[in-house]
Amino acid sequence: MEKTDTKAADGAPETAGGGKAKVVIVGFISFVVVFETALFFFLVPSAEEISALAEARLVQTVQEQKEKAEEQAVDQEKVSEFALGEFGETFSPIDSERSYRVEMRIYGLVRNKNQEKLKAEFAQKEGRLRHAIRMKIRNSEVSELSENQLGLLQRRILTTSNHLLEGDLLLGIGFNDYQLVEE
Repeated sequence: MEKTDTKAADGAPETAGGGKAKVVIVGFISFVVVFETALFFFLVPSAEEISALAEARLVQTVQEQKEKAEEQAVDQEKVSEFALGEFGETFSPIDSERSYRVEMRIYGLVRNKNQEKLKAEFAQKEGRLRHAIRMKIRNSEVSELSENQLGLLQRRILTTSNHLLEGDLLLGIGFNDYQLVEE
């Protein structure tokens, strides 16, 4: 068998199956380019969409931070109790020969933001505070120490305590386990 070269119409020699391979390769490359271009146009967001998405995320982040700050501010303004101590004082009123004993636990009301400051000051001034509170209890009249008249004693202790502390850290004073016993 003889091999004969066949020439295409343009005069270039044609090899067996070579033209089909080129067409397949060119077709595959064209398909890949068209497919990638379609993916780019349909799946990649536009600049406006990206900026809108970034803006929405920024707004959401700012709102979350604002809510956290508001929650912290509310928590800082909440009031809690601070134990000032237990007191058991025996005293005799000025115009009486009777002896009385007052037993109570005293707490102060303080804002959460002032809690640490009060702890530090209380640790430094606990002796002075306890002495001042004892003096207020001992200098009270028996009528002031009855359970329905404790408001005056509460105000006196609050004023004295805030005077000894730097700033008005205590908002109020309360009593737990209050007892007035005649001895």
